[in-house]
Amino acid sequence: MASSGPLLLDRAPLPGRIGDLPFQRPLSENALAQLLEVPARKRSRLADLSASLHCSIVGTCLSTAELRQIVLKARGADLRHLSDHEIHGEGVLLAGRHDGAGKLLNKALDKRHQATLNRFARAETAPAVAALWDEAKRAGEIPGAYWAVLSHPASTDALIKTVFADVHMLSHLVGAANRADIRRLTDLEAENTALALKLEKSQLHLQAATATIRQLQGALAAAMARTEETQSDTSDAALTAELATLRRLTGELETRLQAETVHRLRAEEKAEQARNMRVEAETVARAAETQHAALAAELAALERQSSDGQAEDGQTAETSVEPMLPAIATLLYVGGRPSQVQRLRAFAEQSGIELLHHDGGIEDRTGLLAGLISRADAACFPVDCVSHEAVGTVKRLCRHAGKPYLPLRSHGLGSLIVGLGRFTVPSTATMKS
Repeated sequence: MASSGPLLLDRAPLPGRIGDLPFQRPLSENALAQLLEVPARKRSRLADLSASLHCSIVGTCLSTAELRQIVLKARGADLRHLSDHEIHGEGVLLAGRHDGAGKLLNKALDKRHQATLNRFARAETAPAVAALWDEAKRAGEIPGAYWAVLSHPASTDALIKTVFADVHMLSHLVGAANRADIRRLTDLEAENTALALKLEKSQLHLQAATATIRQLQGALAAAMARTEETQSDTSDAALTAELATLRRLTGELETRLQAETVHRLRAEEKAEQARNMRVEAETVARAAETQHAALAAELAALERQSSDGQAEDGQTAETSVEPMLPAIATLLYVGGRPSQVQRLRAFAEQSGIELLHHDGGIEDRTGLLAGLISRADAACFPVDCVSHEAVGTVKRLCRHAGKPYLPLRSHGLGSLIVGLGRFTVPSTATMKS
């Protein structure tokens, strides 16, 4: 099909010519359009896709470390002097090649996201592929789903444009959020520094005014003492004028002192507010970093689970410090989305774990939880998709049964994989307080 935009797939031409088809009458415009929209029977290779897609595929579907290994094999040279951006550029160039280097990159994408590709392969129409993409987007499982949609034989140009736009806007949202947090923290730090300097100047002025007032008060006391001891030839008018001057200066300085005191108190209040805002911004930044680390751990766990556990050239793939799959024979999963349960159960079965499920009281009675916990070695629940009542019941029953439980960050598969790594063998489990 002829390309109508920068994101369209380069489809292979239809066999034969339109004029060679055994039609008895000329094709209508609708029939011709339907004929030209017949998707390819096989998945598209990376080099067959539009060059405008290569940058987003390389940047989204492969990590920098993986891409560096691929480029190293393709070029056969030391790449330590190249920056991550330069490595990305090399990968984009490889994506458009039909030779062995391009095939190596295509193979790495297929291997990394094999599980997602298998799931998308069951979709036979563009609407079915779009539905799987929407589900993956809600679960935050973007890299594998993006490659699966772009290479799927049923994907149309309109669907590819929509998915490309989704990934493009997601990158903007992530970047904008990070920039906003950094900019806000920088502004607060600058404001805090300015207020600290202003407060320091106010304190210096206050100290100087206080010292001057003390000196004048001492001079006034001395003058009053001299008045009592004055000789008869001393002029009463001169003494009265001196005392009046001293009293006036003392009053003015006391007024200045009161003004400086009010100014200092206001400056201290603003500085305290700035400190509180800075602490709040740092807390938000730490929460964002924690969420980013959790998402990165879940993504890495999903990628490890989808691969065969071995890196290229027989090297062992990177593993987590905690065990990926603990010795749990039966796991109770409470809550979550019904559409995700089958996928979680399939993963558990592949790992040799029997997964029991309770929806948290939506349709299943909460009275069934006691029996399910007695059958399970441990229990877990996603905190973003379970009721408070179900959580309280699970914690209470697990404590009574002496079995561990674990809150999961979300209802996605990545959270379950990461959470399993935190469990210990049931007989030696340490109970949560």
